[in-house]
Amino acid sequence: MKLFDGGKAPNPRRVRVFLAEKGIEVPLEPIDMGAMGHRSPEVTGRNPLQRLPVLELDDGTILTESVAICRYFEELHPEPALFGRGALGKAKVEMWQRRMELNLLMSIAQAFRHVHPAMKEWEVPQVPEWGEANKPRALDFLRLLDRELAEREFAAGDEYSIADITGMIAMDFMKPARIELPKELGNVRRWYSALSARPSAKA
Repeated sequence: MKLFDGGKAPNPRRVRVFLAEKGIEVPLEPIDMGAMGHRSPEVTGRNPLQRLPVLELDDGTILTESVAICRYFEELHPEPALFGRGALGKAKVEMWQRRMELNLLMSIAQAFRHVHPAMKEWEVPQVPEWGEANKPRALDFLRLLDRELAEREFAAGDEYSIADITGMIAMDFMKPARIELPKELGNVRRWYSALSARPSAKA
């Protein structure tokens, strides 16, 4: 088994944080995305979409997409449960994972990819107006999240989950995306600070 890893990029990091929370060690194959290593024949042959991470199993089976890879490891190592417990718990985690992914991570990623000068070779064409349009969308979602977090410790309930991993990594990306977290969002700040203090956040 081998995990083709993309360093600081959000999706590879999601898998590394997930594995760290599980206490699972997987051999990593570092790919230099800054040097366009994700477009190399080595990666393209395994994932024609040229995206990371890529998990290659011992029998040659390839898994891509960060959440799919995490689900695979959840099935193999169900504790701690990071996709929820029971029908309702799993549905809530799925709901908040999707909300974090579509409303926060995606908006921040679009702002970064379409505004940051370093992404000109990645996002062709860059559309700065689209990047700027996504910044208020991310902030609107964080205001909603702040209200939700007034009633619970974690995104989907009382237990840490993959929804928190996605949310933390999205917020880590706000600085390079040039989005500032409003000072008044105290619940989000408390939540983000607690997540960032977990040992897995350094993965």
